[in-house]
Amino acid sequence: MADEKYRYWCGECDYRTPWRTESAGAEEQIEHYDRRHPGTPPGGRVELRAKKTDGVGCLALLGVLFLLLLAAFTFRYWP
Repeated sequence: MADEKYRYWCGECDYRTPWRTESAGAEEQIEHYDRRHPGTPPGGRVELRAKKTDGVGCLALLGVLFLLLLAAFTFRYWP
């Protein structure tokens, strides 16, 4: 599942493969062209899945914002 990061789009119609490994996606695209577009060489484009982030960057940003707001309210009423 971790290697399934390629999706192949048909250049002749709206078909696209599910997320697959590079070789499995290419093979499925070739089979699609053989079934739906006989005699046409496979074409289209390859989409590369974006990396999934774990959200730590957003959490850190929210933490810093919280600390800044806390400091602003604390020092506003500092004697």
